[in-house]
Parts: sequence; C-alpha cells; structure tokens
Amino acid sequence: MRGLVSRFRTLPLRSRLALLVATAVAVAVAAVSVACWLLTRAQLHDELDTSLQNTSAPPSAVQQALATCGARESRSTKGSGFAYVQIVGPTGNRCVAPDSQPVKVQQPDIDVALLTRHDTLHDSTTDRGDLVRVHTTVVDIGPQPVAVSVSRPLEEIDSALNRLALVLTVLAGIGVLGAGAAGLWVARTGLQPVDRLTGAVEHVARTEDLTVRIPVEGEDEIARLSRSFNSMTAALASSRDRQAQLIADAGHELRTPLTSLRTNIELLARSEETGRALPPGDRAALLASVTAQMTELAALIGDLQELSRPDAVGPGPLQVIALHEIVAAALERARLRGPELTIAAELEPWYVRAEPAALERALVNVLDNAVKFSPPGGTIEVSLRGGELAVRDHGPGIPADELPHVFERFWRSPSARALPGSGLGLSIVARTVQQAGGEIALGPAADGGTRAVIRLPGAATPPPSGI
Repeated sequence: MRGLVSRFRTLPLRSRLALLVATAVAVAVAAVSVACWLLTRAQLHDELDTSLQNTSAPPSAVQQALATCGARESRSTKGSGFAYVQIVGPTGNRCVAPDSQPVKVQQPDIDVALLTRHDTLHDSTTDRGDLVRVHTTVVDIGPQPVAVSVSRPLEEIDSALNRLALVLTVLAGIGVLGAGAAGLWVARTGLQPVDRLTGAVEHVARTEDLTVRIPVEGEDEIARLSRSFNSMTAALASSRDRQAQLIADAGHELRTPLTSLRTNIELLARSEETGRALPPGDRAALLASVTAQMTELAALIGDLQELSRPDAVGPGPLQVIALHEIVAAALERARLRGPELTIAAELEPWYVRAEPAALERALVNVLDNAVKFSPPGGTIEVSLRGGELAVRDHGPGIPADELPHVFERFWRSPSARALPGSGLGLSIVARTVQQAGGEIALGPAADGGTRAVIRLPGAATPPPSGI
C-alpha cells in the first residue's frame, strides 16, 4: 500500500487529478450499477412471485397429473411448458403433469398437502438441477382438496439480469474512460494558470527579469496566486532598483571625498619624493583637509551602514529612555559644532521606548542641520512638550517645491551642495523615528527659517519598573 501511495505521489499533478476523478467516477458508477442490478433483481422476483400467485393450474393439467400418479416418474416429460405443474402428496410423493419438469418437494409443500398451511412460495430445483420458483397451494378438485405446485424456471430472470449486468459493465467502463479523459482535460485546463506561473518563475530564475507579469483573470485562488506573484516581482524589482540607486548614489558621494583625499595625499607624497618641502602653512592646511575628508568619509560610510540595514531587522533592543536627557546630550554636541550660535532649550520630561544610540544620532542630525543653516550669531530654539520635540532655526528656509524630497536618500538642496554632508541625515532621522512609532515633519517657520517637529509616543513619567 505504501508503495502505491509513493508511486501516486510521484505522478504529475494533472495525472493525479485525472486518476482521482476517474477513481471517484468509477466508485460512483459501480455503486449505482450494483444498486440498479439489485433493485432490478428484486423487482423481477417480485413480479415473478405476483405472477405465480395470480396463476392457477389449468384443471386439465391437474387431471393429467392425477392420471400419472400410478406411473413411474422416470418416464416423465420433456418440460417445454410455460410452467411446471405437479401434485404433492402428504408423504412427499408427487404427480407430474405432462410437459412439466419434476420439481423437488420440500417441507413447505408437504405442509400444504397436510392442510397445515394454505400456500407457500419458495425456491427449489428440478431433478436435472434447474432453479425454479415454486408456488404451492390447496386446490379443490374431486372428492377432496389436493396440493398443487406451479413452478416457473428462474432462468428467464437470470438471463435478463446477466444481460443487464453486461450492459452496466460496458456503460461503467465507458463512463470511467470518459471520466478519466474529462478529468485530464479539466486538469489541463484548470492548471493552465499554474503552468503560466511556473513558466514565469522559471523565466525569472533563468534571466532574473523581474518585469514579468502574469495576467489576472477572475477572483479565484489562481487569480490570488497570480496577484501575489505580480506583487512579489514588483516588490523585488523595486528593491533591486533602490539597491542599484543606493550603490550609484553612494559611489557618486564617495567619489568626491576620495578624489580630494587622493589629491592631497599625492601632493604630500610628491613633496617627499622631490625633496621640496611644502611651506608649513600649506602643509598644515593640507593635513587639515585630509583629516576633514577622512572624517566626512567615515561619516558617510557610517550613514551607508545604517541605511543598508534591512527594516525587518529593526534598530536593536528597545528600552524605556528619557527623551529629555537624550535631547540634552544632543544639544551639548550641537553647541560644540556651533559655538557662535545661541541655542535656547525648554525641555519637559518625556519617556519613550526606543533604541538609545539610534535615537540620539537622529536628534544630533536634526540639530546639525539647524546649526549648518543658521546664520552666524543666530538662534536655535528647541522645545520638548508633551512628546513633541520642535527644533527651529532662523536660516534661509526650504523652498516649498523641495519639501517633498527632504527625507529622500542622498537628496541635497541646490543651495546646500557646497556645504559638508552626504544627504543621508534626514533619511536616517525619518527611519529612526518611524521605527520608534513616531512621526517627523519639516516645514517653514512662521517668520522665516525652518521648523522640524518630531512626535514620539510615551509618557511624562517613567514606568514603575524604572528606566
């Protein structure tokens, strides 16, 4: 049995479907055929019994049977009549009418002859072994009633049942073959969308062409599978495009500091090779430029590593932290970057669940932008109230047509291309805030400058377990 199951599982899906359909139809046809045969058999037997009960032996046949009672049974007749007639005696003896086959007497027949029962209906056989249906009843003839048996051969029923069985078998075979063919056709037709999907998957695996789309028809499971496949290929294509764009943008951004770094190092190396020392001032400026380019390159690489981390991985283990303390630490770093600026801060306690290092880096990026675009001697206003952190500078502001792009990777305003930066800071900020369950908005301030607003869910008091 296990071998058959294993071989069945190795068959193609359409062959298995066709085989299952053929098997189901075969079982159904077999059940219907057997039921039909049994019902027909029962009906024919009932009709035969009714015919025997409604048929009385001809008086002439009874008289002829009585006339043979003294003769030997061996000289009996050919048995070519429609029914066999014989008289049964109380001792089990029998008197067979001419043109009748002698039928074996059974106990119910003797009971009728003894007048202990009125009639009986049962199966019996002739002396030569033919099956017959026997009806024995009491008939008043002559001085006393006698038991007369009227029998009909069952061959007429059996031949009809055999012909019916043959017809049902032929029809069942045709039905099974037709069901198998229909099942194979249905399987092929129903699996055409699966074949298209298989072909598309094989094409993608072979060519890595993610532009393949499968036509969607209807609302069934196959249509859902096709839509899912199209969505998957579209998502993969978009991911690959973003990856390619990230690599291209990263290469473009890395080229500038690397070119400047290589130029400065080549100047230093040429100075050492030729023995012509650079003036101390130029050498110091050159080394300072190398240091700045290396710092910018390291920051860019760090930003790329942060952005290359999949969103599904998450920022790391989250913990309850004091947002006002993180903002205060970021403010200290911002004051070091812009010592000539005035940073006014009003911070109310607020506790959030986030990853401390990532959140602090995001806040530092926001404050760095404010420092970068503030005019010399300007003021930066920072406030934290009810989970809303607002950072406002008094710089030139951001044009309205550039606001939709500020959170895109490597996007930089034309006015800021001369300033240091990679264009990744705000993209990292938006990602970090979203992972913490918050939101960020950037827009123009009421009287000039830019106002960044970060909203993070939390509470004004720490949870009972502490920070």
